[in-house]
Amino acid sequence: MVLTSIRLTQFVGGPAELVDLAVTAEEAGFDQVWFASDPFMLHTWSLCTAVALRTSRIHIGALGMNPATVDPSEIAAHLGTLDLLSGGRALAGIGSHTDGMVPKIGLDGSTIPGRTAEAVRLVRALIAGQDAPTDGEHYRWQPGCALGFTPHRSRIPLHVTAYGEEFLTAAGGYGDGVLPILFPPETAAEVVGWIRAGAVAAGRDPSEVDVAGCVWVSVADDPAAAGDLIRPTIAFFGPYLSEHELAVVGLSPADFAPVTAALAADGVEAAARLVTDDMLRLAVVGTPDEVAVRLRGLVDAGVTQLSIGGPLGPDPDAAIRLLGERVLPALS
Repeated sequence: MVLTSIRLTQFVGGPAELVDLAVTAEEAGFDQVWFASDPFMLHTWSLCTAVALRTSRIHIGALGMNPATVDPSEIAAHLGTLDLLSGGRALAGIGSHTDGMVPKIGLDGSTIPGRTAEAVRLVRALIAGQDAPTDGEHYRWQPGCALGFTPHRSRIPLHVTAYGEEFLTAAGGYGDGVLPILFPPETAAEVVGWIRAGAVAAGRDPSEVDVAGCVWVSVADDPAAAGDLIRPTIAFFGPYLSEHELAVVGLSPADFAPVTAALAADGVEAAARLVTDDMLRLAVVGTPDEVAVRLRGLVDAGVTQLSIGGPLGPDPDAAIRLLGERVLPALS
């Protein structure tokens, strides 16, 4: 059976609201909740900790913990602590969905894939109570580095937050799961193929790798309202998409040029006003029935976890409940 998760960002509320939405997601039947890690955004670790103390069943993940900005020792310490607080419900998404965010803080985004592979190896060893490896290219720790406490579990699922064919293929070889952005959703079959190929090349059974397809969703009984709501999200993330990803739905970087320029000059709201109806196809938008059909297509393409990100709907809390009542049953 396909897993379901909610991804929450500050675009749908402040810290207290996001924690409340995670509680709603648990009540609505979602299996997991993830909080994105981005520079200068609300901090995922604080949100995960608060949710652990407010919930009892749902698994809690920090998504996109970027080893270009966060040392694996900190990632392991956070995960181990979260696993203790939550009674064994911690998850991790290590890596990044783009190399385009870290240069603005003076870092080299080209090292993210290599750092991610090494970070997963280091974190896995630390959580297991082992001494960390010392032979990395990016991390040359001294012998004897180990956690100073024992997590609830000796193995916490480590998903890889990856982008692009090469990175996603490699991630299939070492991640417990992979968190690809399916933006647009029609890229699912191709992305699943890359991840499975990476697993096979590494001598793994592809079915052991959770393909957690990340999609942006806006659901409402009024499809026009759902479309208008998601325009800021598309304005923010659309400019990061490759020419190939845009071409899948008949778009090009030139189509996004006005959006990109407005985003840089005047911010998200100004850019959102330039998002066309054609650009809405990059996300999953519409009534509950329409959303269920589009998500079912991802499952048919081989996605094993549907990771649903905001804005969710005009009222995020109501949208999560709507998803739980009318969309999740159609996917089981």
